[in-house]
Amino acid sequence: MIPIILCSIFGFAIAIEKKWQLHKVKIGTDKFLNDIMTTIRKFKIKEAVEICDSSRSPIARILKAGIVKYDKSKEEIRQAMEDASLYEIPKLEKNLIALATVAHISPLLGLLGTVTGLVRCFQVIQAKASSFAPVNPGDLAGGIWEALITTVAGLIVAIPIFVIYNYLASSINSFILDMERNATELVNFLSEGKKDK
Repeated sequence: MIPIILCSIFGFAIAIEKKWQLHKVKIGTDKFLNDIMTTIRKFKIKEAVEICDSSRSPIARILKAGIVKYDKSKEEIRQAMEDASLYEIPKLEKNLIALATVAHISPLLGLLGTVTGLVRCFQVIQAKASSFAPVNPGDLAGGIWEALITTVAGLIVAIPIFVIYNYLASSINSFILDMERNATELVNFLSEGKKDK
């Protein structure tokens, strides 16, 4: 039971940290993107970089990588943004594997408790049989109770953690798609803007 309880504490702590991180990076994203696009449309590149520097969002750092290469080719701008995303995306996905691990090992720990409980039952049966004493239900109840309670505890931890993991993974994937869409939009705009000039 102690490892299962530790898993629950660890899993829910990761879930809260990831939810808070996603909440922080999403705050003001729409306003930030509007400010960036408006500034770039006016060809105020230095001001656009300053707006990116003032934001702590991964989108800001990815877009900044493209903005500072505004005078380069479309491919170079795209490559700079892809390089920045290779650094930013793993930071968003950090600890998700640990959360998935908690969701997967909790029922296994419950199963381990079930097996140890059953082993205890059979030890009682063996001890009684070797002394020619009758085995009664009370002798087995402790081991069976241990077996069932650990299974239940493992599932109680695993099910919500697994649901939370899927929710967070989906939210992160959605955020990554938004970043890619905004990066593509910026690449296209910077490329077209040079042609218009």
